[in-house]
Amino acid sequence: MANHITSVRRLLEGREEVLSPFASKSRLSRGRQRPEKPSPVRLDFQRDRDRIIHSNSFRRLKHKTQVFIAPVGDHYVTRLTHTLEVSQIARTISRALNLNEDLTEAIALGHDLGHTPFGHMGEDVLNELFAGGFRHNEQSLRVVDYLENNGKGLNLTWEVRDGILNHSKTRVIEIMGEKWGRSGTLEGEICKIADMVAYINHDIDDAIRANIIKESDLPAAAVGLLGHSRAERINSLVCDIISSSWAVSGLRPVKRRPVIKMSARIKEAAVVLHEFLYEKVYNVSSVMPDAENARKIVRNLYNYFDINHGALPPEYHDPSRQVVDYIASMTDQYALRKAQELGLT
Repeated sequence: MANHITSVRRLLEGREEVLSPFASKSRLSRGRQRPEKPSPVRLDFQRDRDRIIHSNSFRRLKHKTQVFIAPVGDHYVTRLTHTLEVSQIARTISRALNLNEDLTEAIALGHDLGHTPFGHMGEDVLNELFAGGFRHNEQSLRVVDYLENNGKGLNLTWEVRDGILNHSKTRVIEIMGEKWGRSGTLEGEICKIADMVAYINHDIDDAIRANIIKESDLPAAAVGLLGHSRAERINSLVCDIISSSWAVSGLRPVKRRPVIKMSARIKEAAVVLHEFLYEKVYNVSSVMPDAENARKIVRNLYNYFDINHGALPPEYHDPSRQVVDYIASMTDQYALRKAQELGLT
């Protein structure tokens, strides 16, 4: 039996050796924060993925808002379904480009663990109130480093942690621009761009479902190029990323390190759709009554716990961040219940 188990790890490591020379290999990882004995049947990036999936923070994503707060209907995107869509898109690109799919999946599944209740509205309030500022990507890293596993963290590899921290970007108009930022691995870059592909398309569907826009309102030139359905648009974007980034696959010689990118025409169409969403959806949804109520809840919870540290759960013990850590961990439902319980609504 022991010989068979040893053979499993050798087999898995051998499979990674046929990946692109630009792929991240588990055996070449920069390692974990704390040394650990390797798993006999899983490589390090597989192990990271499994730890994320089994974490409490991952489970809570199912009750965290993506864009629309407390929508009436079963088919609106949540932070969990968004995460799964990002993972699927990122894995497709990673596999096609001969990169490390395990690393890609681990980053994608962990990228939003630090998101607040009520989506970016909750994030904006915490950023406004907390002196150190609040950014969900930094909180996601904090979750896996310090908050999960009873305060011991998940002890993930450097490559997964780097991808989680660097997945966030400014606006789509900065794709591959000065403010786009860079991950330390190509797999991290794939997750960054897959995040954008996912939310542009599912946010359009949700906005149509919420009667904020109609399909006919979408910019004609952009949908004419990308497609008139979510499936067509995702397929167009994914195929273009693979084609434009083909040098990453290592199947042809290159003179310089290749990058993950889009063609100019497709990138411009994505920018147009994103700008449309900002104007017609995000700016509209942010001033709805539910949105203002969400901001009030987060603000009141922060102000209450900021002067009542004794009311915080014991696992949030960092005196400089315990209020932010607690509120960011909440689901929409829990934040509302806690505010009602404390008479803060």
